[in-house]
Amino acid sequence: MAVIVAAGLATVVAAAALSLLLGTQSLPPSQILGALTGGTVSDQVSGIVDSRIDRTLIGLVVGAAVGICGVVLQGLTRNPLAEPGILGINAGAALAVVVGIKLFALSTVGGYVWFALLGACLSAVVVQLLALLAPVRAQPVTMALAGAAVMATSTSVVGAILVSDQGALDVFRFWQVGSVAGRDAGIILDVAPFLVVGFVLCLASGSLLNTVALGDDLARGLGQRVILHRLAAAAGAILLAASATALAGPITFVGLVVPHVVRAIVGPDHRRILLGSLFAGPALVVVADTIGRLVAAPSEVQAGIVCAVVGAPFLVALVRRMNVA
Repeated sequence: MAVIVAAGLATVVAAAALSLLLGTQSLPPSQILGALTGGTVSDQVSGIVDSRIDRTLIGLVVGAAVGICGVVLQGLTRNPLAEPGILGINAGAALAVVVGIKLFALSTVGGYVWFALLGACLSAVVVQLLALLAPVRAQPVTMALAGAAVMATSTSVVGAILVSDQGALDVFRFWQVGSVAGRDAGIILDVAPFLVVGFVLCLASGSLLNTVALGDDLARGLGQRVILHRLAAAAGAILLAASATALAGPITFVGLVVPHVVRAIVGPDHRRILLGSLFAGPALVVVADTIGRLVAAPSEVQAGIVCAVVGAPFLVALVRRMNVA
């Protein structure tokens, strides 16, 4: 565990340093250091560095939330394709937020999070019910297909609402692609209670996920209160997914890629996977955001798009591997 923490901290620090040093506008490291330490720098430099600090902090929080959420969803469902984006949870949360924007003129993260929670919960329930209709052996693929159906339906309804409401479109269009830019890090405080509860529930579920991987019957035989613990872990995952969506929009594939990469490095113990994903998720989102600033300078590519470009080929490779198995 100590090795995982040390390596994870080093990775996160390196990713955060790159995020502060690199951007669409090139700044000498000395000026960046001066802005960080309270030295004398121009207002322009100070503004740029402050913006990078905000997006780095939000990226770290969102990456940790989505990475941990992916581990728990994959463990609970025993489905290697489980991820809040693929299962339609993010899309359901986004739909609920759009409805809130249109009907209640939402404009703050504190308002988004309640609707995002409602949408995420409803989407998770619908996907699970649809998956239960299929034979047990086919449930992993059925769950992914159900998630795709929920995602497509939610996206279509979102499009219909936005086409008919220019005001809602103006508020939503930048948020919907998944981005950590243009946001004040103070918004993290709006969802901090949800994040804290979600992290505690998910990080405490490592032992449950290990026993559930062997089957619910064996888990009960080992003294686990399976239903109660499953509900607690699922609640934690939904809290994290909804909070991340409220902060940065629906950033997909992070919850898919991170658990598999970490599992390949640390082994099948979910306690180690959860700990590793706590660091790998933030590193991936922050690096994706940094890459997005560089590849199209002076414009930017949002972090959600960069993550999708990385995650889509990974998903194809994973599905091919499942078919071969």
